[in-house]
Amino acid sequence: MGSTRTLIVLITVLLGIGLAETVHAQESGQMRREFEGVSIDEKLGDTIPLDVTFRNEQGEAVTLGQYFDGDRPVMLTLNYYDCPMLCPMMLDQYTRTLKGIEWVPGEQFEAVTVSFDPDETPAMARRQKKSYVAALNKPGAGKGWHFLTGREASIKALTDAVGFNYRKVEGNEEYAHPTAVIFLSGNGKVTRYIYGMEIPSSDTRQALVEASNGTVGNVMDQIKLYCYQFDPNANSYTADAFAIMRIGGVLATVLMGGLLFYFWRRERSKLEQDRFDRRMEEGLDEYVTA
Repeated sequence: MGSTRTLIVLITVLLGIGLAETVHAQESGQMRREFEGVSIDEKLGDTIPLDVTFRNEQGEAVTLGQYFDGDRPVMLTLNYYDCPMLCPMMLDQYTRTLKGIEWVPGEQFEAVTVSFDPDETPAMARRQKKSYVAALNKPGAGKGWHFLTGREASIKALTDAVGFNYRKVEGNEEYAHPTAVIFLSGNGKVTRYIYGMEIPSSDTRQALVEASNGTVGNVMDQIKLYCYQFDPNANSYTADAFAIMRIGGVLATVLMGGLLFYFWRRERSKLEQDRFDRRMEEGLDEYVTA
């Protein structure tokens, strides 16, 4: 689990800071200082502080709790809006992922994007929201995809709660940071991390169903929730052979029971018909004799 997750995080960080310099640093046996401590410490099962205050795109003070209704899951991404490379790439792909599922932010789930740069402003968040909601092109999505900015204390409270570790690069205004989509339940509990730049829409849907504990989605989503488990090594949901075998066993039992019931009913009906026919014959014989 740890090796695959670390590799994914490292690759995305390298993209954001500069591949050529990093390769040189690796060849010399030295990892650049910018990468020290840049990681995600998973906090599965922990609950984020819902009373922490941020600013929305309009500059209004909001708490994280305003985006959690106790039922619908929430997708959280941590970025900064003035990022020159990694964040735009990540948010572009994130938008494509959201386009790949028929659900709409604000209906089946909420999407919250938070800047971890305390110097960024609601105006910057507003420009980002306008751009990405337009690219998503789903009516009503703007009501459910929120872009926030905040003070350093608020940012730290949230990033610490989800284990998101980043650092500012010395000598410029850029940040070294990992990328992941963090899935939260309707009451703010961390349920899943999916790493990398390109997250399949199918995994996103599955993670939302999991975060909602099966309250969103259809019957097939419920079956997949039981039959597929998240594999940290694959960074994806994969089939659980034992779960599938259990369902197969149940279905076989139901099918066998149904067949036995059918044959039992058919045999019983045949016996009842035979008894009726005999009574009719006996009654006819008595009538003829009389």
